[in-house]
Amino acid sequence: MAAGRATDGTGPARFRERFLQGETVERGVRTSILDSWRRCRSLGLSPDQSDLPFRDDFDLDGPLVRAAVPVLDRLQSTFSGSEINISVADARGTVLLRRFGETSQVGSLPAIQRVPGFVFAERFAGTNGIGLALAERQLIRVYGAEHFAERAQRNACVALPVRDLLSGRIEGVLCFGYPRSFETSALADVIGRAAGAVERRLLGQSSARERALLRAYLATGVDAAVDPHAAVRPPRGIALDEPVLELRPRDQAVLMENAAELISRAQRAAVDVRLPDGRRITLVSRPMTSAAGVEGFAVEAVLPGLPSESPDIPQQADELRGVAAERAVGVAVPRLSAAPPRRLVPEAAPVRGVGAVDGKGLTDDGTDGATGDPFEPPPSARGLVLVGEPHVGAYALAARRRLELLSEASVRIGTTLEVRRTAEELAETAVPRLADFVTVDLPEAVLRGEESADPLSDLRRTVVHGIRDGLPFTAVGKRIDFGPTAPQLRCLTTGDAVLEPDLTVSAGWLAQDPEHTGGLLAHVHSLIAVPLVARGVVLGIASFYRAQDPAPFGDDDRSLAQELASRAALSIDNARRYTHERTMVLALQRRLLPHGLPDQEAVEVAHRYLPAEFDVGGDWYDVIPLSGARIGLLVGDVVGHGMLSAATMGRLRTAARTFAELDLPPDEVLTHLDNLVGRMDREDSEGEGVGIIGATCLYVVYDPTSQRCVMARAGHPPPALVCPDGSVSYPDLPAGPPLGLGGLPFDAVEIGIPEDSQLVLYTDGLIEDRHRDVDVVLDQLRGALAHHPERTPEDTCQAILDTVAPAHPCDDIALLVARTHALDPGRIATWELPAGPAVVGEVRALALRQLADWGLEETAFAVELILSELVTNAIRHGSGPIRVRLLHDRTLICEVSDTSNTAPHLRRAASTDEGGRGLFLVAQLSQTWGTRYLSEGKVIWAECALDGA
Repeated sequence: MAAGRATDGTGPARFRERFLQGETVERGVRTSILDSWRRCRSLGLSPDQSDLPFRDDFDLDGPLVRAAVPVLDRLQSTFSGSEINISVADARGTVLLRRFGETSQVGSLPAIQRVPGFVFAERFAGTNGIGLALAERQLIRVYGAEHFAERAQRNACVALPVRDLLSGRIEGVLCFGYPRSFETSALADVIGRAAGAVERRLLGQSSARERALLRAYLATGVDAAVDPHAAVRPPRGIALDEPVLELRPRDQAVLMENAAELISRAQRAAVDVRLPDGRRITLVSRPMTSAAGVEGFAVEAVLPGLPSESPDIPQQADELRGVAAERAVGVAVPRLSAAPPRRLVPEAAPVRGVGAVDGKGLTDDGTDGATGDPFEPPPSARGLVLVGEPHVGAYALAARRRLELLSEASVRIGTTLEVRRTAEELAETAVPRLADFVTVDLPEAVLRGEESADPLSDLRRTVVHGIRDGLPFTAVGKRIDFGPTAPQLRCLTTGDAVLEPDLTVSAGWLAQDPEHTGGLLAHVHSLIAVPLVARGVVLGIASFYRAQDPAPFGDDDRSLAQELASRAALSIDNARRYTHERTMVLALQRRLLPHGLPDQEAVEVAHRYLPAEFDVGGDWYDVIPLSGARIGLLVGDVVGHGMLSAATMGRLRTAARTFAELDLPPDEVLTHLDNLVGRMDREDSEGEGVGIIGATCLYVVYDPTSQRCVMARAGHPPPALVCPDGSVSYPDLPAGPPLGLGGLPFDAVEIGIPEDSQLVLYTDGLIEDRHRDVDVVLDQLRGALAHHPERTPEDTCQAILDTVAPAHPCDDIALLVARTHALDPGRIATWELPAGPAVVGEVRALALRQLADWGLEETAFAVELILSELVTNAIRHGSGPIRVRLLHDRTLICEVSDTSNTAPHLRRAASTDEGGRGLFLVAQLSQTWGTRYLSEGKVIWAECALDGA
């Protein structure tokens, strides 16, 4: 919402009154103002409060005052004659300086508006320019009734934090106050340039200190800087850019990195540095003090093999003026682990016979740091690398480690496509190098791979990670409810990271759950809440807590946390999208697979489908009842993953089932599937070249009346056969080409299978793995199946998955286990009869006697008519002898076979036709009927229900 003035009881004034009366105000007030009002109410502030704390212990000669005075003098001259007042406050909100455009009006102002020392922090003064700029840490405008206190209703102000350009830390606030009628957009530009001038002057003070240290080193030599009583001699050494060193830029960078690290440690030490080319150089850090009292450190290089007379440090060394400071400008305040720098020798630890001291203690040989200095290198082998103050070196070190952290984050975050694991990787990356504890809260919908319509309504604690366990954070899996002023809610509202440097005074954080937050305050003291947003989708909230480091989080920490969270959010969104797509593909895959097994007596079947860990593929299985009490077992695999493979699998399974139900032999079924896959490739209108060539299939037909099995495969792994004696074999079955190549034949093999054997059909995901050899896996499968013939198919499936399947399958696994049964010979009746009209009556008589023996007299009428019509058709249209077979299974199956290949067709006979009604009667009296072709002749069959239908 655009900011506007509050006049005549309209705008913010009206909303402020509603807010103070306890009404809910969500629109019409800027977010930052409304958040501040809520914090003021949580703190128990009163709008009528007029007294503010006064401090008289502020430093009138501090760095901020010295940097700001000339700038404020110029601003006073610029605004001379106006009603603008200018103030500078420190980081605690204490006003240090005041200037007025119209000095004659100063006497009419209350003391809190004209006398330095009053504290305008938000927790004391409510919503105001200085306090809100410190709370929001950015440019702030406050108009009239947007102020929380009544006394400031007729004024407006604009305020901007002033930062230390080296550390990024807020040093204070520059604020312009003025009547509401004076408002102009140009003030934002003026205050921005003025704050920038103060910041540059602060940086200049730091650079001057670095130059003073370098001058002290050049003028007196490091010996005198360390020990005033030492003999003064000019330093001799080599500058880093001298060609005699032959240091490449990479070598120089290594030395500078280690030198900055030594300075940041603020201790006397020596370190051996191995350059990329294998050379070793020793760096020695020494304390020194300039004439003006600036305390710092100088780092020298001990260069082995230098000539006895090394040239002096060049005069242009003055231009170095604190290399560390120059390199660290604009770098963030460090929040890094307290671990010692790499290759840094601990205090009082020997280094190649050289001791390290802290400047006050003793070396390892008992001498002090000023006399008998064991660090003293020969004069001819000494070269200056870097001078600086410890805090400047710390900033340079922090900058490097921040870059390292971001580089590491790009590698560590997003290694998987799993939402929860990606959130854990964010926390593991940030602890302990940025924060001591990290919590991640994600909506339940995001964990499922969906977009959350209302992220705050279903937030769940997803990750809690830190330097130790046992803190009273909300447990993983619990629902999270953040209060309206909580930093986590504010970060979602604004879309930016919210920094709470001091949780003890964070009213919004404390108010959400006083008991819970009170327990946490004993362990943590600073917080950064960052929204996880990617591609416009709100994914959750990451909260970074500091506990061990006494320094609070700063703005640079907030920027780093925001960057880490942004990278993690993209990875989480990728994982969410993948989870969503995988869920859809898996749902489609499971929908296209069989939902139940058909009722039949030929085999006892169990099955499993295990999707790949990451990508769902196109594996399928099927169990197809066939004529003559036979059963078809089908397993296939479409190469590839994703929606296309799942959809292709559905088409192939439907086609394979259709071809199988036509009673085609296995090799012909595969031939038809091969042609279908080729057509699907040719009809691909996308032209993407993805193709589906590579689909494989195994088709097995088992006949329980003969215990014979016919099988054929198209590039698919062979089945495993477990005999009743516990032996396991892989039938010698021609592999055949994968489906879609076209033009190549498929061969079928017929073998005998004893009753109670087990057939194990599977896809290649079970045995093919990049980390395992196929032959070894087949041996493992043989071992898992051997000597367990008594196991049920369900137990066999589970045993295979437990012992053979990979722990993290890269491909789908379809598994089908069938225990074979044999149809009792007493339930099979077969007659071989010559073709002739008299055979029809003989067949009826034989069938009636057999039905009486089976106790199926109620089916006699239907069976008589069916056999009469089928035998009559065989005599009339066929040739050779006639074979009649009755099978007493779940249904009564009538089969009539002859040597003719003529196919009967059902048709509707006209009233004048003499024939054509026989098959119509067969279709009406039976549940189903059909024709099965043999190598010579055909079989016409019909099934009758056993309930007398």
